[in-house]
Amino acid sequence: MEGRLISGDPATVWRGAALDSRRLAGGELFFALPGERVDGHRFVTDALAAGAAAAVVTRPVAAPAGATLIQVDDSLAALHRLTRAVRARLPRRLVGITGSIGKTTTKELLAAMLAGRYRVAATPGNLNNLYGFPLALLGIPEETEWMVAEMGMSTPGELGGVSRLGRPDVAVFTNVRPAHLMNFSSIEAIAAAKAELLEGLVEGGLVVANGDDPRVVDIAESHDGPVVWFAVETEADYRAIAPRVEPDGASTSFRLRVGDEEVAVRLALHGLYNVENFLAAAACAHRLGVDLDRIVAVAATARPAAMRGVLHLLPGGARLIDDSYNSSPAALSRALESGRRIAADRHWAVLGQMLELGDQAPEMHFQAGREAAQVGFSPIVGVGDLAREIVRGARQEGAEAFWFADAAAAVDAVAEQLRDGDLLLVKGSRGVALDTLVAGVLDSEGAG
Repeated sequence: MEGRLISGDPATVWRGAALDSRRLAGGELFFALPGERVDGHRFVTDALAAGAAAAVVTRPVAAPAGATLIQVDDSLAALHRLTRAVRARLPRRLVGITGSIGKTTTKELLAAMLAGRYRVAATPGNLNNLYGFPLALLGIPEETEWMVAEMGMSTPGELGGVSRLGRPDVAVFTNVRPAHLMNFSSIEAIAAAKAELLEGLVEGGLVVANGDDPRVVDIAESHDGPVVWFAVETEADYRAIAPRVEPDGASTSFRLRVGDEEVAVRLALHGLYNVENFLAAAACAHRLGVDLDRIVAVAATARPAAMRGVLHLLPGGARLIDDSYNSSPAALSRALESGRRIAADRHWAVLGQMLELGDQAPEMHFQAGREAAQVGFSPIVGVGDLAREIVRGARQEGAEAFWFADAAAAVDAVAEQLRDGDLLLVKGSRGVALDTLVAGVLDSEGAG
């Protein structure tokens, strides 16, 4: 990182980096990023008071006497230069994971599998873009042998930038589905953006690809180096045979076929869609030297990430699936299909609006409501402006349906409707804050 020390000690030692003065553990290098709405320079003093070792700024700022300040021309560019410099020496190897759905679950499964053999670090949460990925990499331990990094994008060119920063040794592609359509003209444009992960892949790097997804197949076949395939529906190097939901609804069983070998797997995650995520992780881990016994053991002890298909058994016997972290048409379809497989007296859903779908949003919400009703969900509760279309679609198919402006307005009505023996699915985009509704329902049922 090129910069000029304008105050403080040039020998200051830092560990990790931060962009938010409220999220400091202590010892980080704070980067003050100028923005249209919030300028990080306003919070330099707060960051230093919270334990930042030093601050990177683009102009002099008021700061405590003796504070270490480094001035650069562009603080984001400086963050990226520092990331590239650190990446040149650590981690020893890096896996980059991208896809429209399942990145976080795949990341967590793969990190757990690799941890049986290597010293592993993974991106915390979903720090996966040009701002978050550098923070994740700069915070990993010196001894890291493999970093498992989620790599995402919301605009063209973004993933290529992240990939060039990370220089992955392995690129994992889970799927390509309609998402962020407000920034892309078509699903083909999304596929082209996902293919940008290859831009930073080291020469001869490994690609792990979903053989059931035709757009992923096209991406993988454009790669000159080795490709490992995983699939459920088609023949592949790693294939799940006869997946089925267990009666508890919280796990899935299948046979994992690797060449001529088959092993029984019980994946302790709700939803058949998680089989695909498991296969992506298993194919990668096995090719990196992890034995199948370890892979099967990780499946049996897996736990869902918060708000991503967490199944709650309520005191009265009802069950609630908390899938409130995010939503898209494809992810919602998967959630509906998996939820419907769980035996219940009633299957019903709280569906929040799906964001970043562009001009197609109203029609996609309408079709989502129709689909929910067609597969057997009723009543259906829509939350958020666009969810009016979910309600309209559900009613057209004969389902009972209600609309609420926001999660706070819906929570009491949902809690009152819940009966013993029900299965309630809660899913919506993060901005709808349906996690607050989940918390309210759990609290009302004495299951918080």
